[in-house]
Amino acid sequence: MFTQINYPSRSDYATICQRPTLEQGQLDALISEVFSQVKSKGDQALRELTATYEKREITDILYTAAEIEDLASKTDKELQKAIDHAYANIYAFHAAQKLVPNKIEINPGVVCWQKSTGIDKVGIYIPGGTAPLFSTVLMLAIPARIAECKEVVLCTPAIHPAIFYAATLCGVTKMAKVGGSQAIAALSLGTESVPAVYKIFGPGNQYVTAAKMYANRLGTSIDMPAGPSEVAVYADQTSNPAYVASDLLSQAEHGADSQVILISTSSAILEQTMAEITSQLAELPRKELAEKAIANSKFILVNTSAEAIDLLNEYAAEHLILACDNAESFSQHIRNAGSIFLGHYTPESAGDYASGTNHTLPTNGFARAYSGVNLDSFTKKITLQSITKQGLEALGKTIIDMAEAESLQAHANAVKIRIN
Repeated sequence: MFTQINYPSRSDYATICQRPTLEQGQLDALISEVFSQVKSKGDQALRELTATYEKREITDILYTAAEIEDLASKTDKELQKAIDHAYANIYAFHAAQKLVPNKIEINPGVVCWQKSTGIDKVGIYIPGGTAPLFSTVLMLAIPARIAECKEVVLCTPAIHPAIFYAATLCGVTKMAKVGGSQAIAALSLGTESVPAVYKIFGPGNQYVTAAKMYANRLGTSIDMPAGPSEVAVYADQTSNPAYVASDLLSQAEHGADSQVILISTSSAILEQTMAEITSQLAELPRKELAEKAIANSKFILVNTSAEAIDLLNEYAAEHLILACDNAESFSQHIRNAGSIFLGHYTPESAGDYASGTNHTLPTNGFARAYSGVNLDSFTKKITLQSITKQGLEALGKTIIDMAEAESLQAHANAVKIRIN
């Protein structure tokens, strides 16, 4: 069940860092056809594609305000309290990310600064598979609300009261009953009921991921490319094998294509963790999914912490757990990760739900170049500048000399006409 790799060399890293692959080429033809149908037939295509792919019949595409209120009211009261607590934490963390305008006088009379504005129309996708991800509603709709996005359109095939409760709490403006690649097509192209948006957020299966990337090629921005969820754990001799096993399993239960990686400097910790996984796995309701994920995952023994750091930076995990003493110091050496969880009492599930950080993160090695979703994901930065006559006189020769050297005389004249 376990794939153990002992003392890999750097030449082994490419194999170790391989993720479950998406058959993008095979999917493109299917996704292209879905977009074509949605473009030509609008809402009717959404009804037909939902019947074909999800075996669901829908008449109205959007939920009414009364339907949303009714479904939200069915949320268990204790769960409402938990969602309210998570909302407060996530809101506080993301509100602290607001850009504070800072006017800088570059030269006397030359002042430059930035302002932040929300993206007017954003779309949120919430999957409807084996787990109702109402937590993702919080992760995406809260920063959209803080950013003051004017329209927040949520598409989901799921009918779980907590999704509607969270959407109401976060100020989602429209909710559509569609899922899959057809939902992404609707958000990208627009239909009679679903408005086209400027940026699409949210996780999904390989069809949703392929549709997001297709939409991006058509000009609709997306949060990030993404694949199946993943976690890497670094464990040394100070680690608790039971804790480490629980973290690995918490990610493995997402699905058979999830990936978990354990890197350790201790062979004893590796062996004890594998024994703990076997023990804890037997008690999980989603045992079969987790077993498949564990079977495709890797348990790696390295000589030193420096080797572990090198491999972790190459892997660029979506979630990285540093299950060791002095974890914050260790984290200073990590350059590539979506989100880092420090020490023995910081499980990845805290970030998934309620600590305040965002759980929408780059997978598949994209953490080498992408950040996870944050407040900036829902905003645009606009630069401003104001120059006095005296400021332009002092800066003018520099502009003129550069413009004329580039053979752009009109650029130079725009300055000359003001200072001569």
